Amino acid sequence: MNPIEQFYEEREQATDAMQRDEVLRKKSIDWMIHADKYKYTYNFSWLGRPIIKFPSDILIAQEIIWNVKPDLIVETGIAHGGSLIFSASMMELLGGKGHVLGIDIDIREHNKVEIEAHPLSNRITMIEGSSVDKTVFERVTSFSKKYNRILVFLDSLHTHEHVLAELVLYSEIVSIGSYIILPDTFIEYFPDNYFSDRPWNVGNNPKTALMEFLGKNSNFQVDRKMCNKLMITEAFDGYIKRVT
Repeated sequence: MNPIEQFYEEREQATDAMQRDEVLRKKSIDWMIHADKYKYTYNFSWLGRPIIKFPSDILIAQEIIWNVKPDLIVETGIAHGGSLIFSASMMELLGGKGHVLGIDIDIREHNKVEIEAHPLSNRITMIEGSSVDKTVFERVTSFSKKYNRILVFLDSLHTHEHVLAELVLYSEIVSIGSYIILPDTFIEYFPDNYFSDRPWNVGNNPKTALMEFLGKNSNFQVDRKMCNKLMITEAFDGYIKRVT
């Protein structure tokens, strides 16, 4: 075995063992809950726009995009636009005519102005409307026909019903070998009623929707090599690869 192969094999063994460490997993979730009191994920930006993600999830998304080399990334949920800018910057690094399509039910004007003024805005198109609205999805599918390799982020409304509907719809456009990236599965591991002002909770969130989706769709599976690296993450089991 050459030194490079040995490095990757040892790393995979370590991450597999880490994922089985229940004490570390509990400490990680406890840390996330404690840090959330200070809105920890709100403290980071990507090329000038708030991205609202754990840094570890940004790194994993970078690995996946670099490996897959999509020419279209579709994102549901825009917020301040940091994730759109991140995806656009990866497209810029990959070269070519790669593009990012963002969908949000309410694109706030102040965010829209900042996104459109960004140097990478030429790689971004935005659609305002519900991600599961039939007309909106028809626009998405029509737009996506121009591209060959498509990756999807689903980060809008986090209820079971909505996320499951998104998974069913947007899985149709994901290319074989590419991914659905599903944040906010961590809700299932936070205390019951932690998000008391939101419509999601333990038992009603992206993780529960994902489990139902995977139980009915054999085209996708959790990428354990990616997920096993993460202990501080918004996306437990949330890196889903299309295999057939």
